[in-house]
Amino acid sequence: MTGPAVPFREIVLKVHSRCDLACDHCYVYEHADQSWRTRPKTISDHVVSRTAQRLAEHARTHALPSVTVILHGGEPLLAGPARLRRVCEEFTSALAGIAALDLRIHTNGLQLSPRYLDLFDEFDVKVGISLDGDRAANDRHRRYADGRSSHPLVLKAVELLRQDRYRHLDLGLLCTIDIANDPVAVLDALTGLEPPLIDFLLPHATWDDPPPRPDGSPTAYAEWLLTVFDRWQEQGRPVPVRLFSSVLSTLSGGPSLTESLGLAPTDLVVVETDGQLEQVDSLKSAYEGAAATGFDVFTHSFDEVAAHPGVRARQLGLAGVSETCRRCPVVRSCGGGLYTHRYRSPGGFDNPSVYCADLAALIRGIEDRTAAATESAAVRGPYELLAAQQDLTRTLLAVLHDDLGGSAGEAWESAWALAAELEADPAGQEGLDLVLAHPYTRTWLLDALEAVRAGRPVQGPPVERLAASVAAAAVHAGLDLAVPVAHRDGRLFLPTLGEVRAGGAGEPGTALVRADGEGFTVHTEGGALHIARGAGEGPHWSPVRRLGGAGPGHVAGEPGSVQAADGPYSVQAADGPGPVPTLVLDDLDPYRTCFGTPAAQRLSPAAADAWSASLAAAWELLAETVPEQAAEAAAVLTTLTPLAGGEAVQTGRHGYGALGIAAGSDAHTLATALLRGFRRTKLRALAEVTDLYASDGSWDHRMPWQEEREEPVPFSLLLSETYERVGLGLFAPQFLAGIPQALDMIEEAAEPTVDGKQLLAVMRKEINGTHGTSGRNGCTTDVERAAMR
Repeated sequence: MTGPAVPFREIVLKVHSRCDLACDHCYVYEHADQSWRTRPKTISDHVVSRTAQRLAEHARTHALPSVTVILHGGEPLLAGPARLRRVCEEFTSALAGIAALDLRIHTNGLQLSPRYLDLFDEFDVKVGISLDGDRAANDRHRRYADGRSSHPLVLKAVELLRQDRYRHLDLGLLCTIDIANDPVAVLDALTGLEPPLIDFLLPHATWDDPPPRPDGSPTAYAEWLLTVFDRWQEQGRPVPVRLFSSVLSTLSGGPSLTESLGLAPTDLVVVETDGQLEQVDSLKSAYEGAAATGFDVFTHSFDEVAAHPGVRARQLGLAGVSETCRRCPVVRSCGGGLYTHRYRSPGGFDNPSVYCADLAALIRGIEDRTAAATESAAVRGPYELLAAQQDLTRTLLAVLHDDLGGSAGEAWESAWALAAELEADPAGQEGLDLVLAHPYTRTWLLDALEAVRAGRPVQGPPVERLAASVAAAAVHAGLDLAVPVAHRDGRLFLPTLGEVRAGGAGEPGTALVRADGEGFTVHTEGGALHIARGAGEGPHWSPVRRLGGAGPGHVAGEPGSVQAADGPYSVQAADGPGPVPTLVLDDLDPYRTCFGTPAAQRLSPAAADAWSASLAAAWELLAETVPEQAAEAAAVLTTLTPLAGGEAVQTGRHGYGALGIAAGSDAHTLATALLRGFRRTKLRALAEVTDLYASDGSWDHRMPWQEEREEPVPFSLLLSETYERVGLGLFAPQFLAGIPQALDMIEEAAEPTVDGKQLLAVMRKEINGTHGTSGRNGCTTDVERAAMR
């Protein structure tokens, strides 16, 4: 077992080893391990004190921000108020100034009273109560030793905890599943009590002692839980259900929310009433001594327990589950199931869960029921993706403002206030949206956020960009708003518009930019400079130029020509079906230097026209061959930046809609590169607004077009290359070789989320009916693979 041990963040402290109920499904008293018989009934002061010291030591060593201590049993309330007060005081004192303390207690509720709850209120001890549903369900197992019902007293405890003065202590209800109970009646009874959380627990079982299945169904527990899920959905999900929330989280690429599911490493240790340190309590269901470590709080540190082989085995994530589980597509969600449920003698725990079929059916059932509602519209809708990207840019701007916290000075605060003025006007909001949608706005925001979080000062151009953006937005909106904008070296750049020469070389200063009906005016100490709407290149003005068609069947200027933007300074694609979309040729923006190759300097008019002619020829080829992809690219690509060399088309650190283009390619090569670049930038844009996969790098994949000597790749590379080749294959069919196999690999992999599977469906639809879907053109030899490089 490699890697450092995971520190414990959760301690289960057994404060009493006996119980006032005789539940016949209890793993402590009714299962394989009977060590409770030899333990002290109540935890001693010495054990409490030593455990608190050990936990403080552990938290200090690992700089843990918080630790959780769960008071447990048996029935912990049998320890009595005085003993529980001593426990709370000891741990509160020991952790003071070291880590935040989260105290909890799990109880059957029978002894719960205001006396206990007042104590818990004093120390902020959260209370979880075990209740298996309605009276019939609860009394099936949770009875007194003489057979009496516990249900009335448990309900009384729940009602007491729901009182306004104690409601903040309510942790929720724990319900152990019995498939003989009516699932709808169970859920209705639990949700009717309005708890903050419901936690359904599978009854502890192993392959040696499997769970009851009265009708023999291998998925009986899944069917029961899915009935509960359907009822929960029907009710409008009135209460969070941890099991369901965990599955929904992992299906979307998030973390597991419960120890019983998912691949997160365990960070829990149990302290028995005699000070013995044990592994997770449920192991008592496997065999006598299964939870034992041989360690105690008197002579061993928590670090020593964390290094115990049994503990480490549950910290290995994917490497800690069986080979069968590692190959299973749902393993990210189920995590191989609870460790205890994998036990089979004599081999131990290297098995799937005894609930394996149930877990798979539950996860797939929840996915089938919720995929349509949880899928991101951005995966299937180009305009939804644009909207999500715009939301992301606005969020990044707000985060940057918050992170700066006033440290950027008066220039930033003034520009922020002017942006708020713009936002109050519909035209101003539209203008600001237009500027924020410019791909290099994202480059600016990411660079500034990176500097803030690295502790570097944010001043000069990163601060000044906000005012320049606000001024550009006001010009787009035609609003009479005076915006002070700093300039350096005599150059004042307005994003999406162009560059004003506001002074001589080396001259810094501040100009006042003000829009009017005919354009805008820049006021400096040397006078006022008016830039007319649609003005071309001049001694004081270099506009951001435009490429391509300006309307149906028409290209701006002559075919292949470049001209200054006119009209309302729009940078959006043209509405007409012309072969070349309207695109910004941005060879001015200071933040365009975000590609692997340096950006080219400002192109001469002749160079720009030649560059545009190459683009027009390539785009016409795309429009003829792959009209749907060309139309989508035309709708979302807004900005092209000339590069000084390198690959024909590149993506960089920018927002959606930009590509870097190196001159010199023939039409077919450039068309292929444009399509490749568009697919790359779109996939990245999707990955920025939704999770397409999780646990990348946990599994190795060999792409069908790889040579045998090449190393396997992570899922992210399999997905990106497949997505790229699907698009290219529609333009050049040879790229479809191996695609059917790659799509099958993605479908069978564990990494895709709900949205990753949605993207898979999109790719299958894209190639539907092409030769590549037959499988006859799959790469089977190194010669065939080499041809696809």
